[in-house]
Amino acid sequence: MVAEKPLEKKDRLDSSLAQNIKPSSGIKDYLMLMKPALSIMVVFSSVVSFMLTRGYEAYTDKLFRILMLFSGGLLVTGSANAINQILEKETDAVMKRTAGRPVASGRLTTTKAWIFALLTGITGILILFFCFNILTAFLAAFSLFLYVAIYTPLKKISSFAVLTGAVPGALPCLIGWTAGNNAIGPGGWVLFLFQFFWQLPHFWAIAWVVHKDYSTVGFRLLPSAQGPTRFTALQTIIFSVLLIPVSLAPFFLGICDMYDLKGSISIGIILFINLMILFRAIRLYFKMNIASARSVMFGSYIYLPVVMLSWLLAKA
Repeated sequence: MVAEKPLEKKDRLDSSLAQNIKPSSGIKDYLMLMKPALSIMVVFSSVVSFMLTRGYEAYTDKLFRILMLFSGGLLVTGSANAINQILEKETDAVMKRTAGRPVASGRLTTTKAWIFALLTGITGILILFFCFNILTAFLAAFSLFLYVAIYTPLKKISSFAVLTGAVPGALPCLIGWTAGNNAIGPGGWVLFLFQFFWQLPHFWAIAWVVHKDYSTVGFRLLPSAQGPTRFTALQTIIFSVLLIPVSLAPFFLGICDMYDLKGSISIGIILFINLMILFRAIRLYFKMNIASARSVMFGSYIYLPVVMLSWLLAKA
């Protein structure tokens, strides 16, 4: 799932002020459509997964392949974010943190946004096809479809949207894996499960923090119909616990080496960061406040790159 990063300064504009901004077609607005910071974080998972494969070692033009995977993934993810803003322009205009987005504010027309989204999405898929393989391109296209056609409309229907959205959100790991191996296999599924499980406490923490905004427009993204409850906090704890064995699984599958110094250091770092996120989830359960939810949210942003870079450090 391409989770929305909350509370960014550029998203805090008052909706009435945003409506007074004159239409524009500047580069900055097109970049905002792609949500570049968020897209880069998503593509990071794909690149790391690619570098963990055996197939990656066989490439003689490794840097070029990394750049192509990064570019293709960034374009596809950016396309998904752009389409999301087109489909949710009315709800974005209502929420203060999103009212300043290009389509919601009227700075970009939906026609221009659609053209941009289609061009970036198609170009990204073609890059992955020609530079890697058809399986990688298919997974990217499938991820784009799931995000815009299933997850986006489901957000107003059922909290099951979060589980549904976690599938395209975890597919970048599979995309990176198949880019190197041209097959999924146990390693690919483990990386997929890792990012799938990570998204749940991450996104529930976000939904907790911005619950008032989400409830205003009818988004149902917390496990409980009553909003932020101990049931939600308990779910956050459960999936934080599940992350522990999944984050260590690459060592048992031979993707990472656990018997040398780098492996021992990596395992220590991963255990520590898991305990950190679990502690924050438990604190949310007992304190039941936005500050604790925000702590889980920011902790999850740190958690993902730390675990993945630790895998790279210990790569077999």
